Amino acid sequence: MHLLALNVPDLFIPLWRGTFDCDKTDDRTTWTWAVLKGAVWEAHGRDVAAATPYLPGSFDRPPRNPAEKISSGYKAWEFLLYFYGLGPGVFYNVLPTIYYRHFCKLILAVRIINQHKIRVNDLKRAHQALVEFAHEFEVLYYQRRTDRLHFVRQSIHALIHLAEEALRLGPLICTSQWTMEHTIGSLGMEIRCHVNPYANLSQRALQRCQVLQVVADNSIPRGAKDLGDGYILLRARDRTARQMDVAESQALQRYLHSTHNKDFPEGWAPKVLRWARLRLPNGQVARSAWKEKLKPLEKVRMAQNVLIKTSGDATDTFGEVLYYFCLELQDTSEQTLAMVSLYSPPNPDLLKATFNTLRSCTAGDSVKVIEVKHISAVMIAMVPHQPFGAESEQRYFVVEKPGLEVAELAGQEEEVPADE
Repeated sequence: MHLLALNVPDLFIPLWRGTFDCDKTDDRTTWTWAVLKGAVWEAHGRDVAAATPYLPGSFDRPPRNPAEKISSGYKAWEFLLYFYGLGPGVFYNVLPTIYYRHFCKLILAVRIINQHKIRVNDLKRAHQALVEFAHEFEVLYYQRRTDRLHFVRQSIHALIHLAEEALRLGPLICTSQWTMEHTIGSLGMEIRCHVNPYANLSQRALQRCQVLQVVADNSIPRGAKDLGDGYILLRARDRTARQMDVAESQALQRYLHSTHNKDFPEGWAPKVLRWARLRLPNGQVARSAWKEKLKPLEKVRMAQNVLIKTSGDATDTFGEVLYYFCLELQDTSEQTLAMVSLYSPPNPDLLKATFNTLRSCTAGDSVKVIEVKHISAVMIAMVPHQPFGAESEQRYFVVEKPGLEVAELAGQEEEVPADE
């Protein structure tokens, strides 16, 4: 937890800002990596803060503007999202290329190490990336100079042991302190009697158990629809059926033709009741553009972007859920489907240049109907950026929540408010 979320950022950010300790025989003007200064640092901070509306609420606390808040109690979780989630996007075209690619090797390895389930080949890939990262750090930053020996902190050396420890102990995220720290903080906030805190804590624990029992007995909110396998449709819902537009009806026809071999007359446009939200098996709530886009940007945490997994498809597909709906056919049981606007595949040149850490897509105009259970238990953020210049087309880079499966193991579920 502390190594990746605190120690590593605490080394690199001062280096990139040019505020790291400098020996009297060294010269900061020769630090070609120190680019986060003045207007560049302020603009970078604004870019980080501007990503907040695009990070789902289930991502927990979003990173604040580092140019303003990095020395004001910046949390470990903020560093984790900032550095390893947003990092590939917000540091692109900011750090010089050689230092940026070096940074991407760290991102690649950390994203693998932070998984709950790691394949052996991926673990080998992470180990190789970390060894190369540590070696290249000495070449690029330390440069084998005695007056820069203090650059090589223990945190750099510790990185090369992460994969070995994962092989020995299992995925390290499972033994991380995130769950314990969260529990301590949660219980600490509930103490109200500081004269006799332990008795007070016992009563609060009893009350928490009682509340959890009530919640367990009424786990499905009012008006929701249990779809099985941990998927639950949640309101809001249309009061009356709404007719699909041309693109949506054509997408539904393609789906029914491929899955049920059904054909429909030209101009067929069914009416459906739209649903706004879907709870996933991991406790996240995937929302929809139908309702999310009614809110002003500063008051939303977008959660309509999802990862779609279909059988026989080896590549990840990203899409924006327009809405959910139920469909009844005469010869089949009711099906629950999602109308999705697909993003383009990630730019292959950016993928190659960043070791597959910067997945940059465009918002496509392709609409597709999918089964809701093809929505993966990983909800993503699509953060806007323009890597090819301000005049280029708008693109979006993918951000996934680090350690999501551990949050699921800890029983953390996104709160489901009443109808929105």
